[in-house]
Amino acid sequence: MALRRLNHLQRGRLVISDPWGLYELGSLDTAGMHAELVVHDTRFYGCLVFGGVLGAVEAYRSGYWDSPNLTSLVRLFGRNLHLARNLNTALAVPRRLIDRFAHFLRRNSRSGSRQNIAAHYDLGNEFFALFLDETLSYSSGVFAGGTDSLAEASRHKNELICRKLELAAGDHVLEIGSGWGGFALQAAQEYGCRVTTTTISREQYAVVCQRVRQAGLEDQVTVVLSDYRDLQGRYDKLVSVEMIEAVGHEYLPQFFRVCSRHLKPDGMMLLQAITISDDRYDQYRCGVDFIQRYIFPGGCLPSLGRIRAALDSVGDLNIGHSEEFGQHYARTLCHWRRRFLAARQRLVELGFDEPFVRMWEFYFCYCEGGFRENLIDVSQIVLTKPLCKTPPGVVAWTGKPGGPSGRPDRPGRRRRRGKGPYRAC
Repeated sequence: MALRRLNHLQRGRLVISDPWGLYELGSLDTAGMHAELVVHDTRFYGCLVFGGVLGAVEAYRSGYWDSPNLTSLVRLFGRNLHLARNLNTALAVPRRLIDRFAHFLRRNSRSGSRQNIAAHYDLGNEFFALFLDETLSYSSGVFAGGTDSLAEASRHKNELICRKLELAAGDHVLEIGSGWGGFALQAAQEYGCRVTTTTISREQYAVVCQRVRQAGLEDQVTVVLSDYRDLQGRYDKLVSVEMIEAVGHEYLPQFFRVCSRHLKPDGMMLLQAITISDDRYDQYRCGVDFIQRYIFPGGCLPSLGRIRAALDSVGDLNIGHSEEFGQHYARTLCHWRRRFLAARQRLVELGFDEPFVRMWEFYFCYCEGGFRENLIDVSQIVLTKPLCKTPPGVVAWTGKPGGPSGRPDRPGRRRRRGKGPYRAC
């Protein structure tokens, strides 16, 4: 049954080997996308039939199957999205309903947000330090050149944010979502501004406070352990880097109302967000994918259309600039995956078992494949208040107006597959 459903492959070629034989599915054109799936344990097929796509991921975690290039396999399925519908058979419906109800219970209320964030970040600061660079940036870097290191890409990303917001020494910046403090430290050190940065992760809070003290920036950087809905004060600029994915569909208007409330009448905001296409958004948010189930409980990628709709409900935040750079995220994830797998022995010493390591390996490949196939993207969006005097057309990282190729930006535009400034890590 499972092989019959996989045989509906329309683009590319899939080779499956199992204890019974070898199966070639899809196109015979060797020049197209090619991927391999090696079945070690035939229980894989039961997981696929009764669990659908999530069942297949769980079978990978259990070691029932492998692939010599997992990212290529993800990309192949990304080019054949109809297969996911084929694999989610009627037999998998009870499982999908249970997962959907569990996801519903993880809504991002104040208490729900704390639980969801803890579920991810309480894995420990040392765990994340194993695959992040020395800036501890857990967001897409921007690679200015083919030989850039991961740390250089992270610092360049922060530099772009500062330039787009025209940060100056007199500015007071609010950052919603501290991470481990990379942006706050760089902005304070290089631009002399004050930064108030907030997180609800106790693990992150402890590290950011320590890094601020070590840098001697206590007079410039204030670290707050607080939900974004409970913040106080008005600020010149506001930054939020890949935190909006933890807000949730129903809370997006509230998020932007909070941002507007904390900005001065002439203020500016930069939002960096991972997005999903508008045409797939409703189907995505009404389901539960692998990342929501196992990596980021309560997570929800917005679409650019959903962001615009939430902004319309606020009324006084206008999009002045938008830039997409998903291929840079693919390269960032490739770096993270390689560093993570190189630290396998240390992961074992920290108490993480093989199924956990395989799940995170799948997470990195799943995301990298999604960005390479433009199924998801990442954007930097500059939002301005009505009295902001900074004109639209903010300088991009090339030093030219527009996107990474110097072309004028069109919010919501999707790049063609395989194009853009991507180089393998």
